Amino acid sequence: MTWDITGMAAVANIGASPREIFAALCAGQESRTPLRAFDPGKYRAAYAYEIDDRPAGGGDVPLRATRWLTTVVREAVADAGLGEDLSHVPVLVGTTMREQRSLELWWRDEAHVGLGDLHFGTALRTAFGASTTYTFANACSATLYALGMATDMIELGMADTVVVAGTDAATESGFGTLDRVQNDIPDALRPFDTTHKGMLMGEGAAAVVVQRAGTGRGPVHARVRGVSMNCDAHHATAPDPDGITRAVQDAHRRAGVRAEDIDLVMLHGSGTPRNDATESSVLSRIFHGVGPGPRMTAIKAMTGHTLGGSGLLSLQMAVLAMEDSTIPPVLGLTEPIPEATSLRLVRGVPAYGDLTVAQIDAFGFGGINAVAIVEAAR
Repeated sequence: MTWDITGMAAVANIGASPREIFAALCAGQESRTPLRAFDPGKYRAAYAYEIDDRPAGGGDVPLRATRWLTTVVREAVADAGLGEDLSHVPVLVGTTMREQRSLELWWRDEAHVGLGDLHFGTALRTAFGASTTYTFANACSATLYALGMATDMIELGMADTVVVAGTDAATESGFGTLDRVQNDIPDALRPFDTTHKGMLMGEGAAAVVVQRAGTGRGPVHARVRGVSMNCDAHHATAPDPDGITRAVQDAHRRAGVRAEDIDLVMLHGSGTPRNDATESSVLSRIFHGVGPGPRMTAIKAMTGHTLGGSGLLSLQMAVLAMEDSTIPPVLGLTEPIPEATSLRLVRGVPAYGDLTVAQIDAFGFGGINAVAIVEAAR
């Protein structure tokens, strides 16, 4: 069984639409900026991948994550040829921080935020009449978890159309935690390169409309073949190679594909030494002996880690890569880590070629793993 992706929308530091983001990734220009959201004098890290929509005079404003969410949902349903009445359409939202930044501003007496404002369902109900909304706070895997739940809902006959979205704004508590727990402080996010030192936060939101195959009103961007999810609970922060292996293999099984069928892998690529080494080692084993193997890339080198929405943003970039037969490079990758030397990482300039099936990885703290398989609509 497959499910159609009929609408897409996204916003990140490098663009306000999937196409803008993809073009920027292919151009490979450095996109990190000096930290603006918080006082940089309090932290060791000096850079982030923020969306530049705060007031010109400085300071922060509440409910940015909610604003991005409603924007991408509106644009995705329009892309799918649907109206804005979502009273009978479930909306599933993946996130890591929810509206924690707004709560931080409220605590500092810098913003008035009502209790209802902290729930994405409030804004979705106001904007679209959405009566069925669920929020999944599943760390970095949240939106692929939500995607898996959406396909389950359609398969079980609970809905013919589901909107899947994710959003996260940088929070000072999250930024500060990373600043303290990472041994080395990165000045850029450099996944799979020997210079990698850790992750830096990014901001953004993404949304897709998923529909029962053949029921949409417009063109199909791509088809979801299968989504796997697990929580190995191996360690609070360290990834477990066995848990990740099971997630990848289960995704292939659900999608009815073999390792040799995968043309493209959108890597989780958080830039943390342990995660990069683990993901590389697992994929090296899974794709060992499979011809030349799939091309691989990681977009966090330009978007930063957009947390809950990162999986869905990578999925959209995979869809556009298949449409254009073009794979953006991993920015800054010049010397791959030893565990990644057998992988076909795209570096320097975009790679070109026919792409039919893509794998998207998302691995979060606590062993919350999700992997999606999508195929080109052609």
